[in-house]
Amino acid sequence: MIPVLVAHRGYMERYPENSLSSIRAALESGACMVEFDVQMDAAGRLVLLHDDNFKRTAGIAASVFELNDYTQISVHEPERLGDTFRPEPVPELAQVLAVLLEYPAATAFVEIKDESLQRWGVSKVVDQALSSVAVARQQCVIISDNLDALLYVKARSDVRIGWVIHRYNDACYKLARQHQPDFMLCNYRRIKNTPWPGNWQWMLYDISDPELAMEWANKGVDLIETRDIGTLLQHPRLKQRSCRRG
Repeated sequence: MIPVLVAHRGYMERYPENSLSSIRAALESGACMVEFDVQMDAAGRLVLLHDDNFKRTAGIAASVFELNDYTQISVHEPERLGDTFRPEPVPELAQVLAVLLEYPAATAFVEIKDESLQRWGVSKVVDQALSSVAVARQQCVIISDNLDALLYVKARSDVRIGWVIHRYNDACYKLARQHQPDFMLCNYRRIKNTPWPGNWQWMLYDISDPELAMEWANKGVDLIETRDIGTLLQHPRLKQRSCRRG
């Protein structure tokens, strides 16, 4: 079995994570699927950001919850990548979805971060997410480690959902069987043997070794999330599942 690769925060091995550059580079390299994180800012907009502040990605200790203007912020990851990608604007979800629509065969996993759900409430954040992804509804999956948020999505739309679990235990398995998400996501290190069976697809992260990716695929894992999408898609077998155009 050959897995489909998912670009973790875009092509984050070589580009600033959760940036337009990273997402576009992943899609151009042949990624069939991309994953990125969203937080809600002070103006109620969803922007791509993993943390709830810009210290790591922009070198600025500013909270996303207190900002509504990003003209002075560049998320080029200066500590990791220097000034190579400066300036790198903070992307709004709407901008990334516009890029996604240029690749109609691609799927985006939109991860709603729990910090925003705690700060603004499930209904406000998820309603905004559903409104935003409507333009590319068939291409989007909303994922979260917050099960309440996913159940809110499921009750109000037909957008696919994915549950990110941090504990691989019987309690989570019981909840998964009860609520039947479309996807189950987990760090591969938390799973000792074969993943739980179910009507969902498994996506394991973060794997940059092509042989390890194939090993998990042979255990029934459909999707492998990787930070190094371009390199893995050069593997003789993995590139058979590429969506590269031309």
